[in-house]
Amino acid sequence: MKRSATRYQIFLRPEPEGGFSVFVPSLPGCITWGKDLDHAKRMAADAISAYLESLRKHSEPIPADPDGLVTSVEVRAAGA
Repeated sequence: MKRSATRYQIFLRPEPEGGFSVFVPSLPGCITWGKDLDHAKRMAADAISAYLESLRKHSEPIPADPDGLVTSVEVRAAGA
């Protein structure tokens, strides 16, 4: 059975020792790592696929990843 493609947002954080940690906000606990951006994205796709397969196996609902805007803000600590 062919499944339709689903898009999930990922958060990539550069690590001091090299590579990138990858977090999938819509899938709690879905975290992986890649040695560079391309590898991190491939690892994210693998991790998401495994996560979703586990949810299907256990008859749990598949979370949607709502469309949204991802951005950041700069906050200065008091007294800095």
